[in-house]
Amino acid sequence: MNSIIDNPFAVFAVALVTQWGAAFVGDLLRRRIRPLKKDEREDFDTVLAASLTLLALIIGFSFSMAVSRYDQRKNYEEAEANAIGTQYLRADLLPAEDAAKVRQFLKTYVDQRINFYLSKDRANPEVNSDLVKAQNEVWATVVRAAAAQPSPVLALAVSGMNDVFNTQADAQAAWLNRIPTAAWALMILIAIFSNLLLGYRDRSSGSLALLVLPVIASIAFYLIADIDSPYLGVISVVPHNLMSTSQAMKP
Repeated sequence: MNSIIDNPFAVFAVALVTQWGAAFVGDLLRRRIRPLKKDEREDFDTVLAASLTLLALIIGFSFSMAVSRYDQRKNYEEAEANAIGTQYLRADLLPAEDAAKVRQFLKTYVDQRINFYLSKDRANPEVNSDLVKAQNEVWATVVRAAAAQPSPVLALAVSGMNDVFNTQADAQAAWLNRIPTAAWALMILIAIFSNLLLGYRDRSSGSLALLVLPVIASIAFYLIADIDSPYLGVISVVPHNLMSTSQAMKP
């Protein structure tokens, strides 16, 4: 299930096929097994309207959840850029040789963070290993300088580096904060039963009308999955702030 919801195009295809299939099965049950009786239509219409309303509410809530997570990823990208830029300036507080090393490491680090946002492969071991290596080198340099000359001024440099790593951890946590799989399962299940009821209802517009709701709901599911997925799809967080910080670090 996780591999499907990570790909918005797969979500659209699965949602469209399952919903249209449910509507077709409902229509088949009505025509060949048990037609809807006249005295049952009022109650049936009430149940159908309630299920469609519930489906709309679930889609709305899920869309709101996806947007909030997308905004969170954007905010943490901005926080990362600010922390890196601040630490780059605080490097002046370190001895000249250590300051040069820290600046060079931060240039490498910000490029690695940009690659993290632009990479479509979240499990790229090369990117992860390079990032950990850059972190260890930066931290070792700052700690060594602070230990050699303990002072409140150098403590600012250590604190700034700590902020850099904390914002990076917050950003990665935000990328892992996704709409729960149970919520996706509930939404798809309600959509299937809604289309089943819609297919079972009498109509004069033909079977083509059974395709309207599946298409509309599938587009909504695609949009939710696209916004919620940090890796695939059309809508993604572009690290404009980190790119600007990287440009500002260049001579």
